[in-house]
Amino acid sequence: MIFQRALQRELASVAGATFTVLFTIFVTWTLISFLGKAAGGQVASSDVLALIGFTVLNYLPIILILTSFIAVIATITRSYRDSEMVVWFASGQSLMRWVSPVLVFGLPLVALVAALSFIATPWAKLKSAEFAERFEKREDLKRVSPGQFRESTSANRVFFVEGSTRGSTVVQNVFVNSVDASGSSIVVAKEGVIEADGKGGQYLVLKNGRRYLGQPGRADFQSMEFERYRMRVSSQVPVVGSGTPADALSTPALLAAPNNRFTNAELLYRISAPITCVVLMLLAIPLGFVNPRAGSSANLILAGLIFFTYSNLSKVFENSVKQGKMSFGMAWWPLHLFVLLVVAGLFAWRLNVNHRWHPLALLGAFKRRRLLRDARSAGATQEGAP
Repeated sequence: MIFQRALQRELASVAGATFTVLFTIFVTWTLISFLGKAAGGQVASSDVLALIGFTVLNYLPIILILTSFIAVIATITRSYRDSEMVVWFASGQSLMRWVSPVLVFGLPLVALVAALSFIATPWAKLKSAEFAERFEKREDLKRVSPGQFRESTSANRVFFVEGSTRGSTVVQNVFVNSVDASGSSIVVAKEGVIEADGKGGQYLVLKNGRRYLGQPGRADFQSMEFERYRMRVSSQVPVVGSGTPADALSTPALLAAPNNRFTNAELLYRISAPITCVVLMLLAIPLGFVNPRAGSSANLILAGLIFFTYSNLSKVFENSVKQGKMSFGMAWWPLHLFVLLVVAGLFAWRLNVNHRWHPLALLGAFKRRRLLRDARSAGATQEGAP
């Protein structure tokens, strides 16, 4: 009991530190990415914080899986490095005794990963899709960032504004280049605002400006000044309806949806997350072995390679189901079964006391080297004595 409590405290401490580092790195990277998109006019600046939250929530299962894997392998590696495992094996204890405390520590994380994968992540993806669709269907003028040229959704207008006042409803020094069946026209104005006509339509109202119609130098070229000029801009209500992608559907809706390759691939992704978390924690127990006289950084590098390889192979199976090359029933279990067999093989390897890399064999080798060195030192001392 004392051993299990101490081990669980150490696992929780290492997991907390690992999660803090990974979470901070990911949030910082996401923040930089969305700030760049907001500066480029790809997302609304008012939506940045919400989109960061949805993105972090979407990738939180992966962060937790990697946290649990690193926590277990780092704790066991430290035990080997400090020779605690040598004492553990010399006391007649088996490596299998580590499975129970590791699972007691890890099962709450597995449950959290499952809850995020089946409930929170689809909701976050749905909200992200709603925010993105709402931004895409905003009025053309509201999508323009000051100091940047922006094309309209209908691709027949180019807008440019120098600055904005009173939020995003009124803009200053507006430039609009329009192309239609009658030709091209350029409108410049000191001020612009969007007004609704009460019937669902939206109009851009420009004040105190000038309009140029046609090509300069031709007889049909026209130039006129105006105090108030209205032009219709496209506007639609953002709705996420029947076109909702499979990864944004809730789990009950996904199960009730028609059986197709897209829904099966998404269901495979959600099921794989908690299974991967359990399998990697079990793999970390025999994988945490390290020579006490060698460094421990190689184990963490190997853990990273294993994690990314496992994740990429899971993606391969998911894409195979999405492309119709493999059925769901044949895709969800082979990879996890293979890794479990690798775990069983590593456990059998570490439990083989006669193996030269077993801790007891290493302890015997260290003792033999020490006795040989002491014997040589004693012989040299006797030869040098008068």
